[in-house]
Amino acid sequence: MRFGVLGTGHWARTVHAAALVEHPSAELVGVWGRDLSKAEAIGAEFDVPGFSDLAALLDQVDAVAIAVPPSVQVGLAEQAAAAGKHLLLEKPIGLSLDEADRVVAAVRSAGVASVVFFTFRFQAGTSTWMAQAARTRLAGGAGSWLSALAGSPFDSAWRREHGALWDIGPHALSLLLPTLGPVVSVQAGAGAGDTVHLVLQHATPGVSSTVTLSHTVAPMSTGIEFFVHGDAGRLVLLPDTESPVESFSAAVDELEATVVTGGTHPCDVGFARDVVAVLATAARALQSGCRESVPS
Repeated sequence: MRFGVLGTGHWARTVHAAALVEHPSAELVGVWGRDLSKAEAIGAEFDVPGFSDLAALLDQVDAVAIAVPPSVQVGLAEQAAAAGKHLLLEKPIGLSLDEADRVVAAVRSAGVASVVFFTFRFQAGTSTWMAQAARTRLAGGAGSWLSALAGSPFDSAWRREHGALWDIGPHALSLLLPTLGPVVSVQAGAGAGDTVHLVLQHATPGVSSTVTLSHTVAPMSTGIEFFVHGDAGRLVLLPDTESPVESFSAAVDELEATVVTGGTHPCDVGFARDVVAVLATAARALQSGCRESVPS
């Protein structure tokens, strides 16, 4: 499968392009960016051309891997899908439910395959954890991801504006929604910096979970942990944050398999839209101070 990478940032270069150029069955054809000099610089690093003309790159590929800010990704995904290209997208797929619905509509209308790169979902440890959870009658769960973003390669304008809720919240929900079920309501409280605390009520009566997210804790306070609990005890997941290239390569495999089988992937744009619905509801709950219902 011939891929184009859309984006010229840190993640596009060190994960998307790096994984694709080494992938055994995918071919990196080119890199697109709004700034041609940046696209050409990254392309040169991987021995492929850089493009500022999106249509010119789309003419040469079967699929695109997009690594740009979420609201920018929406329009690019629409253009690529309309051109019949399969999509490997980043989370979140939009910063509002309207944006997410636009991406879903574009994919469904074009009949292309989609996979959204919820990093932890493409790791063997997560698959084992989810399989164990599926054999357990669960009562709830919790997740905590505390980070110190300032000064890191991920300290970007959109993350500073929208905070941990929208950046790492999707990762938390990508684990809790498939194990505990859809979320029907959210309560939320703010902490220091961009810290948020969520209480999620799932559709199964009595099942609830909590999530704490932050990009602004002290460096010595950082860490990540998830668990679910039920009649078989407590199942803990400590996700791997050190191997994104390997995880992305697995996502490429799964997009290729989805194209071949003609089915849908568990982490397709429909699932990603459900994640955005919960995030948008959490944002409303932070503003209102009330429990807010998640729209269907």
